[in-house]
Amino acid sequence: MKKGLLVLCLGVLLAIVPFFVTITPYVLNIFMQAATYAIAVLGMTVVLGYAGQINLAQATFFGLGAYAVALGTIDLGLNFWITLLMAVAVSTIAGFVLGLTTLRLKGHYLAMITISFQQIFDLVLNNWIDFTHGPDGIAGIARPSLFGYAMADDRVYLLFCALVLYGAMFLVWKLPQTRTGRAMRAVRENELAAEVTGIDSLKVKVIAFTMSAALAGIGGALYASGFAYISPDNFNFARSIEFLTMVLLGGAQSPFGGALGTGLLILLPEWLRFLKEIYLAVYGIAVILIMVFLPAGIWGLITARLARLRKPVPVDTAGIPKLDIDVAITNPAPILRLDNVQKHFGGVRAVDGISLEVARGTVHALIGPNGSGKTTLLNVLNGIYRATAGAVEFDGVNITDKTPHERAGYGIGRTFQNIRLFPTMSVVENVMVGAQRPNNPIGTGYAMLRQRALSALQFVGMAEHAEVIVQSLPYGHQRLVEIARALAGHPTFLLLDEPAAGLNQTEKHALAELLKRLRGHGLTIFLIEHDIGLIENVSDRITVLNFGKKIAEGDPSYVLRHPDVIAAYLGEPSHGAA
Repeated sequence: MKKGLLVLCLGVLLAIVPFFVTITPYVLNIFMQAATYAIAVLGMTVVLGYAGQINLAQATFFGLGAYAVALGTIDLGLNFWITLLMAVAVSTIAGFVLGLTTLRLKGHYLAMITISFQQIFDLVLNNWIDFTHGPDGIAGIARPSLFGYAMADDRVYLLFCALVLYGAMFLVWKLPQTRTGRAMRAVRENELAAEVTGIDSLKVKVIAFTMSAALAGIGGALYASGFAYISPDNFNFARSIEFLTMVLLGGAQSPFGGALGTGLLILLPEWLRFLKEIYLAVYGIAVILIMVFLPAGIWGLITARLARLRKPVPVDTAGIPKLDIDVAITNPAPILRLDNVQKHFGGVRAVDGISLEVARGTVHALIGPNGSGKTTLLNVLNGIYRATAGAVEFDGVNITDKTPHERAGYGIGRTFQNIRLFPTMSVVENVMVGAQRPNNPIGTGYAMLRQRALSALQFVGMAEHAEVIVQSLPYGHQRLVEIARALAGHPTFLLLDEPAAGLNQTEKHALAELLKRLRGHGLTIFLIEHDIGLIENVSDRITVLNFGKKIAEGDPSYVLRHPDVIAAYLGEPSHGAA
């Protein structure tokens, strides 16, 4: 709270300095440009820094906001505040439509689409002269009035822009602490794991894109009114690259970094003008060096240094309530049924006609040699792969065509053979993402989600590490965090893909005891594992796959001595061998 007040006081002080110090109109315009650009760059913080999506069309949304104000006030004679609402609406709708239609693409494909959108916008501005006024632009855009007071004074208008910027920074700063913000960061870190925990990644990315466009629209609207003149040159592809450079330079994962990068990129050329002819070269080299050697941006470097000095916050484990994961078994029917499930990859039949049932409240193991189709079958159960043929029924509902996040909403939790956590988030944040899955009976409030996460961490013995960044944990502890994340979602059915992989014998023993405790609470566990000792210790029933087909099924004492199972694991005995 004290740090927040300090930052607020500093911001207000900077905004009112022009009223007490003589500053030339040129300098005021520089600061006005920085403030309006920074609002658009905050949108890049949301879409790139939080959600991890490349957007090279931010200048388009900035331009839509500017042209909405310019055309609304000049051609239509509307009040500024009405045109401001129009600017936000137009840019938000454009961001939503572009995001909805393109965000199924990733990486360079998404970048190419946004570049194309930017180029189309540039062509429209220059060639639709009857509407946009063409290359000549629009002049005479008036400043707004507030309660009858016209903001004609540059200092007053700069203060207004600064207040809007501070408000936007506060909202973007608080966003990561919300459900939506955590979901964005989870998608950025590991989209597959986010889907499996119950996050609709497409919806989250569209929200991020829409918020980014709305912020750019606000910035563009204030820019147009502040400078009284706009033209297509102000909103071309080069401006989008500028916005991208600003957010990367300052630090994409913080609104303060975005604002810092904007200020530096606008002010640095002014500071270097004493170098005369070579100042642009020095400016370019400085930006390149900063981005190469500071991949997290300047603000990222500052926060990393401060984090080293900050002492870890102790977690009061005594006040954490017991985790409620009890599952009442009132229905005698199997919780999971597979009917002739197949999954083909071209001509390869990775899963070839598997039918099985999993009884409630049991540990059902799936074993087989490498390449037998175990993980593929698990991915089909989870919705990561869509079955080529057959049906998957969970708790009486056909989920064959459901997405991973929809299946999570039915109470299906999942861990992975190769751990899929959200590395730069804290342990408790990782588990909170699991707790906020759809239909979780604990509610959606921050306090309830955090309490549920801490309870899950305490259940697996990791509560004291709650505030640690998860990538700094040893491998065995990361396994436990992944299990805690699955438990926080209040599952009835757990899919565990080789949970003992990479663990030592002590950790494997602890894992076995944990699985027995979970079964004792009524959870159903579907387990893939290569450690036969662990399988024999915890399993109630075993299904064996080989080359995508089921070759044996039954209780452990029968299956592990089945000749086909022994042959699959050890190979056919040679002639004459004992």
